[in-house]
Amino acid sequence: MTQTLRLHYAPDNASLCVRLALEELGLDYETVLIDRATQAQKSAAFLSLNPNGLIPVLETDQGAIFETGAILIWLAETHGRLMPAIGTPQRMHAIQWMIWLSNTLHPTLRMMFYPAQYADGDHGPTHSMAKQRLRAHLDVLAAAQTVEWLESDMPGIPACYLAPMLRWAALYGGGDAWFDLKDWPRLHAFAQKFETRDSVQQAIVAEGLGQTPFSKPSPCNPPEGSAL
Repeated sequence: MTQTLRLHYAPDNASLCVRLALEELGLDYETVLIDRATQAQKSAAFLSLNPNGLIPVLETDQGAIFETGAILIWLAETHGRLMPAIGTPQRMHAIQWMIWLSNTLHPTLRMMFYPAQYADGDHGPTHSMAKQRLRAHLDVLAAAQTVEWLESDMPGIPACYLAPMLRWAALYGGGDAWFDLKDWPRLHAFAQKFETRDSVQQAIVAEGLGQTPFSKPSPCNPPEGSAL
């Protein structure tokens, strides 16, 4: 029986990571635009799906799933792709980096983008510290020996999670005066390769991300909604 999937999304938000995985899997899915300009993610209807009031949510025949990392892992587990085989070292590596992306890199970006949520008064030091932490995190990732998926011809869910975060760091973290992905050649090469995939191109068009959305991003021009 065909499964019904419904992605609650906003352009160029964390839902992009999920859209990339859905496209890579070739799955049919519907989208529901969440208007961040009116704080629709805080509405009673949305909170009934995700009590945290955060995007994304993926509705499935088994119920609604929230948390980007959890959705990505569920998609990989359910459809038997986008993760290495159980019992292999590659799977162990993929899982540990998925947790790292969710617990370490993504929170650092949120701290950089929304410092008022993490500190009272002067937000400058919080923003500055987050920028330093981000660069240190990317140093670790670029030098790691257990990120085989960075060079893989068949990217999995860690790639779908990482690529948008590299984009957001360049676009929303203060501009290229402090951040240039070319400072990490391995990550830049990953971004260039990833954005040429046919599945990724579908997501690029759907959210108006431009020609080089991950290696040299520009603000999105989505067909619907906005990336507020």
